[in-house]
Amino acid sequence: MIPSPLHNVLQQTDASFLPYGAARAGYSTPALVAETFGEPQAEYAAIRKGCALIDLPHRAVIRVTGADRIDFLNRMVTAELRPAARPSKAAGVEQAPQPPLTAFHCRRSFWLNRKGRIDADLRLVELPDEMLIDTDVLVGSAAAASLTSFVFSEDVAFTDATQRMHRIALHGPQALELLGKVSQHVAGPHLAELQPDQAAIVAIAGRRIVVDRQDSTGEFGLELFVDAEHITDVFECLLDAGHDVAQRAGGRTGPNMHAKAFGLRLAGWAAYNTARIENGWPLFNIDFGTDSLPAETGVLTDRVSFTKGCYLGQEVVARMQALGHPKKQLVALRVATGTAAGAGAQPVTGSAVYPADEAGTTTPPPGQPIGAVTSSTRSPMLGDAPICFAQVKYEHTTPGTRLSLSTDGERTDAVVQPRLRFWPRG
Repeated sequence: MIPSPLHNVLQQTDASFLPYGAARAGYSTPALVAETFGEPQAEYAAIRKGCALIDLPHRAVIRVTGADRIDFLNRMVTAELRPAARPSKAAGVEQAPQPPLTAFHCRRSFWLNRKGRIDADLRLVELPDEMLIDTDVLVGSAAAASLTSFVFSEDVAFTDATQRMHRIALHGPQALELLGKVSQHVAGPHLAELQPDQAAIVAIAGRRIVVDRQDSTGEFGLELFVDAEHITDVFECLLDAGHDVAQRAGGRTGPNMHAKAFGLRLAGWAAYNTARIENGWPLFNIDFGTDSLPAETGVLTDRVSFTKGCYLGQEVVARMQALGHPKKQLVALRVATGTAAGAGAQPVTGSAVYPADEAGTTTPPPGQPIGAVTSSTRSPMLGDAPICFAQVKYEHTTPGTRLSLSTDGERTDAVVQPRLRFWPRG
């Protein structure tokens, strides 16, 4: 396991850790992430009511340089980066036209292989002189290498910058105000004007920070790209701004021990995972992966343009669209808590999904499972109801469809939701 450069700092708190990913051929070494700092409910509350500071050692950074970087990537990835004058409807899919990707803007995309399956889920952050790509740490190195293999004479270079540039994030209603307190504007939109899918450059204690607004929890989300050699200084500066500094200075106390000016708490994977599932935010290598086709992910239209020209794997994507639907698809399931079959039951990752029988009983139906749970949690915003994402056969994905989950040897009822997002802010 590769620990975070903040691991020693986090060990001085009540943090517990868990591995992210598993050893696998062709993947980078799994990361070690903080699961919780002892109070996951309070950490979750900070995301919803104050501000949570989260370490992201499970994210990789690919640095892209060269004048041809956008034109080259536009021929490689699924998103439209250089739109031409084309109609906004193709293959039966309604899509709002996207503007060109310009400095201080971000776009999500898939990087596919020749078989049309997903090699990496990318977040492209365009800056004036370079692009930073956010992706899963398990595939960052491989993605940089595979993109490089397609470069012929173009002025573009891909570098795996994960070891030199670390990632942390602020999530919560107070995130913008907290970051604004400790930073100075350098370039791009001012923080008070920063919109989702925009980026900016700020300085904290003289250190250059790239800020990407990515509201993955449904609250303000500010993902920070920080030089690894300065990450501890920046991390401590954020803690000091959000905490009662005088109380922290008295000794080695946990950073979640005292009242906070911004409701700031360190938060781990457990709290973030709950918030991102509520917000309908699936993750690569958890809810879909390298064996998935784009149409199976539940985020097809967010990542794939059906009006652009050719890119790697495009023939497979177009053929799938012409067929009308994939064999399976990611859906959101809400466990029915009003019946004995569903009361108090939370499915776990890997739980089998079955069709519900006509009588509505929990008797195991005949035949094979029609899917499996990929992520699950209890939703504080929905009265502690168990919710989950699951990959299921397409004929069972219609909203309102009743399904049956296998949980702790019991069968529980669940209902397919109309979209991945369970709880919309506002």
